Amino acid sequence: MRIVNFLLAIMFVVFAFLQLNDPDPVIWILIYGAMAVLSVMAIFEFYPVKFIMGLGVVYIAYALFYIPGVMEWLRQDDRSALFDDVAKMEHLYIEESREFLGLMICVAVLIFYWMRAKKFSKR
Repeated sequence: MRIVNFLLAIMFVVFAFLQLNDPDPVIWILIYGAMAVLSVMAIFEFYPVKFIMGLGVVYIAYALFYIPGVMEWLRQDDRSALFDDVAKMEHLYIEESREFLGLMICVAVLIFYWMRAKKFSKR
């Protein structure tokens, strides 16, 4: 598990670094930075449940703002535009869908850490 947590930490650091050219870099660096810190804590089998749950609530609440953009993206015939660098400049829903997916990655990892925390609390 240490390797998985290490890889997650590296992934979130890279995600945070890639946000430097984003229109709103501070919020996204904080989002991915918090996940990187949590992944490093998980390397040492430290799972702060309240922190995990708090981040989960915040990330899910923030993701709700992007649902209209995701719905618009899902209505498109060509959904591959999500992975096109030029398309994000043409359509706001592309950026919103990407940010939603980033938050869902974070939520999935938070659920994973919450389950690990429950496992370690039973020991």
